Order: sequence, then structure tokens, then C-alpha cells
Amino acid sequence: MDSTTMTIVVVAVIVVLAIAAAAVWMYMQKKRTERLRSKFGPEYDRVVESEGDRRRAEKDLEGREKRVEELNIVSLSRDDRERFAQEWQQQQARFVDDPQAAVANADRLVIEVMRARGYPMGDFEQRAADISVDHAKAIENYRIAHEIAIRDRRGEASTEDLRNALLHYRMLFEDLLEARAKPAEVGRR
Repeated sequence: MDSTTMTIVVVAVIVVLAIAAAAVWMYMQKKRTERLRSKFGPEYDRVVESEGDRRRAEKDLEGREKRVEELNIVSLSRDDRERFAQEWQQQQARFVDDPQAAVANADRLVIEVMRARGYPMGDFEQRAADISVDHAKAIENYRIAHEIAIRDRRGEASTEDLRNALLHYRMLFEDLLEARAKPAEVGRR
């Protein structure tokens, strides 16, 4: 084989390998996107929109996963679940007489459950990011309820708004209350 033929063969092999590597990379990126979109649901789209870039958003979501993986998230004991459930019933009943206090207490109760499960209590955005990893379907409820609670503190929420906030808090609360720890963590606590 002369040197020209050898050069052509080498270049062809390099081109084929580069194309194959690009195809594998694109496939891996597609799978990454599918996995994150499936896991985070609407939160995926919210983060992509917020970041303005899919890759940055996916890096953020993977960072959330790594952060939460390092936390010691545990299941609630039966006694804790019952105690929290009873307190929730009290707040729902309180809504009739004092909707503002019921919503404020619902927010506090959600935070107490999160703390009891092992979530760190940073600012709202950090809490929302942390719980989005294991409770992606409920995170939108938390965001809606929190926004209404903020509007209420400014005197801008109606009783109907407060009723909706309580319903959204309840959906998150129930998800947090019934959620189980990862299998490796069962038996701790």
C-alpha cells in the first residue's frame, strides 16, 4: 500500500470514528434529556425556561440530584405521620374561621415535615429545588401555594386564593407524608 492510499484509509477511519463518537454523544444527550424530563416533569421545563439554555438547566437538575443524594432523607415514623396528619386536619378546620392563619400554618407544617424527613431548610428556592428531586409532581403545588402566601402577606390574596393555596399545600403535604425513603435507607431512624 502506498502512502497516499494509507493516508486516505487513516483519514477515512478517523472520519468514521468521529462520526460514531458524535452519534454516541448525541444519543447520550438525548437519553439524558429524556431521563431528566421524565423525572422532573413540569419542573424540567420551568428550569429550562429559567436558565434559557437546555444544557445549563440539565446541569442544574443533575446538581440537584447529587445534592439530595448526599442528604439523609428518611421516612417518617408512623407516630410522626399520625401527628402531622392530625395537625393538618386542625389547620383545614381552622380555615373556616381564619383562612390566613390556616395557610400560614400549612406552610409551617410543610416545612416541619420536610425538616423531619431530613431536608435542609435553606431559602424557599433551595427547599423547592431539593424536594423537586423526589417529589417532582408536587413541586408545582408548592410553588403555587408559596406564591399565594406571599401575595397574602402583601394583602393581595382573596379568600378563594387562600383556599387554593391550602389545597396546593395539601397535595405537597400528602406527598411528603406518604413518601418512603430510598430502599437503602429503610430501617434507619
